[in-house]
This record gives sequence, structure tokens and C-alpha cells, in this order.
Amino acid sequence: MEKKILVVDDEQDILDLISYNLSKEGFKVFTATNGVQGIETARTCRPDLVILDIMMPGKDGFEVCRTLRQDPAFAATAIMFLTAKSGEIDQILGLELGADDYLQKPISPRVLLARVKTMLRRGSDNVVTETIAAPEILRVGNVVVNRQSYTVRVDGKEIFFPKKEFELLAFLASNRGKVFTRESLLRRIWGESVYVIDRTVDVHVSKIREKLGPYGHWIETVKGVGYRFTEQV
Repeated sequence: MEKKILVVDDEQDILDLISYNLSKEGFKVFTATNGVQGIETARTCRPDLVILDIMMPGKDGFEVCRTLRQDPAFAATAIMFLTAKSGEIDQILGLELGADDYLQKPISPRVLLARVKTMLRRGSDNVVTETIAAPEILRVGNVVVNRQSYTVRVDGKEIFFPKKEFELLAFLASNRGKVFTRESLLRRIWGESVYVIDRTVDVHVSKIREKLGPYGHWIETVKGVGYRFTEQV
């Protein structure tokens, strides 16, 4: 099936360059020049991947990412930031909001295409189910993780988890008692080709613990090693 990609950027020359190269590779490309239009187009075309600039008029890229991730219809949609903003804080914020990758401009079309193909391939393989044999619905005490609908219920109440937070929680909960290093979690959840720092895992674990509320302590820090989901609930 032809993969659909939405590119959101307020610079027309960037849109034209990316669209041309993606179309040459057989992708169906949609474009938007601002955040509001980007959200509307995403809801219409239901893309497999959204490539987002950050600095745009109206809603910026961070707001667009947050809006899409809060909509269950886009829980499994890949989101990539392609921006001139190079600060580590911006990168962490983007990943924390649920983005799958963060690339800095300028970037060669060849490198961008390679990252796009890797991300779409990883999404279709499904990182979580690829590494574990686990049921679609995980029940751990009063926490229910539904890997089919990308939803989490805590004490019966549905709590929103962006894609990477969800995949990290599902992976750890499916492997209760096993310790994973930050490096191994980065490889399993973010993939080999995506550059993210070790602190990214810490940020995501902190957010997951906060959302699990009284059950946040189930994700234990193993000093000097990494994390594990405790067997005792």
C-alpha cells in the first residue's frame, strides 16, 4: 500500500524540495504551510508519517505534535521534527511530546529519505511486538495496557500516553522482572538509526511514573544499570 506522508513547513522551497524527493520514491505526499492547516490536513488524509517544522505561524510544531498525539486516531502515526532549532532542550521536548525522530536542518535529501524509510519500516514491524511475545491486553494489577488500541487505563480511568511512552511502558510491563539498560531500551524503542541521548529514556520513565500515579514505583531504577518493571504489584 502506498505510504502517505504529510510535510508541514512554512517555507515553500523546503516543502517543494522534500515533496519532490519523497514523491520520486513512490510516497503520496501532502503539504501544509502552517500548524492549523497541518492538523486539518492530517485529519483528512490520515498520513503514515508527519514531518514537522517547529517555528511556524499560528500553531508551532510542538503544538501540532501535542494535538495529534492527544487524538487516538494518530496514536500509531510516526512524527518527525525537521527543524533549524538545534538545542538539546528542544530535542527532549519534541521527543517528550511523542515525536519519533528529531532532525536538524539543513539535511541532505538522501539522508532524509533513509530516515523516513527506516521509520516507516520500523512502524510497520511494530517495535514492541517484534521483541516480545505478549498478549494484546496486559493486565498488571489495576493497570491495563491495550497494545492494539494504544490505550492505558489506571484504576479504570484512561490516561493518555504518547507513542514512545506507551511503547516503553508496554515493553517493560511485558518483561516484568527483567533489567534493561538505557542503551538497550533506546535500541528497542527508538531504533538503531535514530539519534537520541540516554537522558531521553529517563525523561520518558519519569513521565510514565507520573501518569501511573500510585503505581509509578513499579518501574524501578537499577542503579548503574537501567530500569525494570517490578514483578511484585
